[in-house]
Amino acid sequence: MHGTGPPLVTPFDADGDLDEAALRDLVGWVEDRGVDFLVPCGSNSEAELMTAEERARTIEVVAEEASVPVLAGTGSPGKRETLAATDAAADAGADAALVVTPFYYGHDQATLSAYYREVADESPIPVYLYSVPVFTDVTLEPETVGRLADHPNVAGMKDSSGDIGAFQRTLDRTADADFDLVVGAGGVLGQALAAGGTGGVLALANLAPEATTAIYEAHAAGDDDCARELTAACVELNHAITAEYGIPGLKYAMRRRGAPAGHARSPHRPVDAEAKAALDDLLDDFEDLRGGL
Repeated sequence: MHGTGPPLVTPFDADGDLDEAALRDLVGWVEDRGVDFLVPCGSNSEAELMTAEERARTIEVVAEEASVPVLAGTGSPGKRETLAATDAAADAGADAALVVTPFYYGHDQATLSAYYREVADESPIPVYLYSVPVFTDVTLEPETVGRLADHPNVAGMKDSSGDIGAFQRTLDRTADADFDLVVGAGGVLGQALAAGGTGGVLALANLAPEATTAIYEAHAAGDDDCARELTAACVELNHAITAEYGIPGLKYAMRRRGAPAGHARSPHRPVDAEAKAALDDLLDDFEDLRGGL
């Protein structure tokens, strides 16, 4: 997966049910603004608030609508559920599986390595590792990733740590492998690309795909200074829709831009008036930036 792709939000209606029509429209909305691939059932998709059947159906709908590659989130704390979800994603037409580190129980690096090798051995589609310690309290160390990169069915990794030093160390340990390393933290996209990353899976790409695409295109054209400058211009908006206001804030901001994002699912709560005002100001700033992209 090269370029940028959104961990696609899942539109729910006012009753909390999956809104398939809105999901189909959302695929078109983000594709029209330049994304390179789609990631249904990622963290920003509220996948952990969905049933296995809902996740499978979401991936199926996205795969039906997409004209770009689909990297489907299929990871769960246990191998059996992960493999079942991965098989279902493959049957639905997904091109690869994004498998989050097993969480809830603590596992050492040797256990994580063995788990991923077993999943990759049995998966019918390529596997991407997914390290997101802010949600799981589990980190895949660069040395572990380096050892896994030689597996023929491990195609890459999404690193959402935001730690550029660790990102660079992982790049160094996977340099000799056919391995995509994508960043999952929008605030460091330009820096990660300059370091050698192949792209990004970014919450920001749901809301502002024009911006994430422009950052990647600047890097691809050899202008890493421009890529870093554009990243810096988006830092506050990215922070607001991730760390500050989370998925409810992201979906509010997307709706304000005309995207069919739907509602957030319980236990998420809608953002309040103060948050809406702050997001409105940031979106006004983004519209000024977008005019120059």
